[in-house]
Amino acid sequence: MDPSGDDVEYEPVSVKEVLAEMKDTAELLIDLSFSAVLHGSDDIAREVLDLEARMDVLELRARMSLLLAARSPEDAEGLAPVLGVVGAAEKISDAAGDIAKVVLEDIGLPEAMRAALPEAVETLVRAEVAPDAGLAGRTLGDLNLETETGVRVIAIHRGESWITNPDRDTRLEAGDTVLLRGTEEGIADVYRRATGESYEPPDSPEPGTDDLERAVDSIVLMKNISELAVDLAYGSVLFDSEAVAEEVVELEAEVDALQSRFEAWTLRAASRVEDPVSLRGLVHLANATEVISDAAVEISEGVLRGLGTHPVVARAVEESDEVIVRESVAPDSEFDGVTLGDRQVQTETGMRVIAVRRPGDGPASGDWVIQPGPDTELRSGDVLLAKGTRSGAQRLAELTGSESAS
Repeated sequence: MDPSGDDVEYEPVSVKEVLAEMKDTAELLIDLSFSAVLHGSDDIAREVLDLEARMDVLELRARMSLLLAARSPEDAEGLAPVLGVVGAAEKISDAAGDIAKVVLEDIGLPEAMRAALPEAVETLVRAEVAPDAGLAGRTLGDLNLETETGVRVIAIHRGESWITNPDRDTRLEAGDTVLLRGTEEGIADVYRRATGESYEPPDSPEPGTDDLERAVDSIVLMKNISELAVDLAYGSVLFDSEAVAEEVVELEAEVDALQSRFEAWTLRAASRVEDPVSLRGLVHLANATEVISDAAVEISEGVLRGLGTHPVVARAVEESDEVIVRESVAPDSEFDGVTLGDRQVQTETGMRVIAVRRPGDGPASGDWVIQPGPDTELRSGDVLLAKGTRSGAQRLAELTGSESAS
């Protein structure tokens, strides 16, 4: 039985499609859960729990299909890493659910947490399409929201079902709950067009004590590193790269170290705040975030152990909603000799560069620059790992002058 009380029976499904949906759902859940904390929104938190229940069903169906596919020891060896990917997505889902419960159960979070999150969380808003709204009855391709406003519809909740990878042919209907991601200015415009009402951004609370701020900063950093670890883990699987998988392990160790520092700062802050019980939510957030980084290692474990990547996993990552691509910077291309900030790569392409590998014969050759910033210079021969939309990936390939790095 699933949490809703409905029986889950085996039905013929494409493992590739289920894995792609699990990947999209897991990544969406991370965004939604932290957005629920930022906005203090019970509505968004309930969407998280609804998606978590959907993930439970996907996991069962994926495991059923994989069990039927294993007919020999060789099959079992090849499918073992796939089970790891399935379990890791479920673990991320559970962690997101725990974060949502911090909001729904009023476990308690200091205002300093909400003050720190806006810089770490892209604006993500839930809006219900009104019957007389300008968006109702039109396809996303017709609306062209992403190009005109910079806002992307990342998921649609319609009745009891979810559309986690809407495309240009997806038609919005009155009563749909759409999840919007983009700049605050763009969000305000699209929210008004969807609901007929004005968007009111959350207030920015004042920061707290020094120790509390340090504890909160540790969680925000843990959140950023854990998300990056998940992105790189899927990248390691897609490109069967042991070097990238090893970076995931390093990031998980960094999250563990941050959690130890967080615990120290929180204990010190507890003696200086008026109500120490209000810090319980911080502890829940830190624990859930650490689970996400552990799940990233599980995703890449097959690569780390030399089992390689099962083709069905690679295809699922390729065909998921947000794609991960690897491009090399060609000599004299538009990205040769500029910094990420110079070209405003994310704004210009919609792609987020998550890692850069340097070429050459020096001591740093072959190493990955993780979490590159606006000052990171790109040079001919660099290999970029980037994440974003398919149209953004095409634009990135044009600017790097690359067909695709090998």
